[in-house]
Amino acid sequence: MDSYVYFMTNSYNAVLYIGVTSNLEKRVWEHKNSVNKNSFTYKYNCNKLVHYEIFTDIRFAISREKQFKNWKREWKNELISKANSEWNDLSELWHQHGIAGQARNDDKAAVATTDDLEDINIAKQELLDGKTASF
Repeated sequence: MDSYVYFMTNSYNAVLYIGVTSNLEKRVWEHKNSVNKNSFTYKYNCNKLVHYEIFTDIRFAISREKQFKNWKREWKNELISKANSEWNDLSELWHQHGIAGQARNDDKAAVATTDDLEDINIAKQELLDGKTASF
């Protein structure tokens, strides 16, 4: 069963929420429909899916979530912008393109590849070294 790490934001792209789930469509629906009134996403109106990654093992997804939560906001922004430059709501594309029921790794989805992750790690190191990111 696939697992996902995902980023939600608000309409101003001012707040980021990072989560892990085994059912991305259901979880995004819950965020968008304010199922949990005491949640971070409800409080900050994070109802736009801007990035997700797919894993075959939930342990890897959880590890990646922890990694993201230790990243600077600038690195997260670069990751999102690289695959989704306009920060579109990726969940809207599922319905527009008939993909409801599952997140797909296609040209419409912001899914990081191994090469992307390598580029991001290089950029992260450049930022730590005081250089401009290379992407």
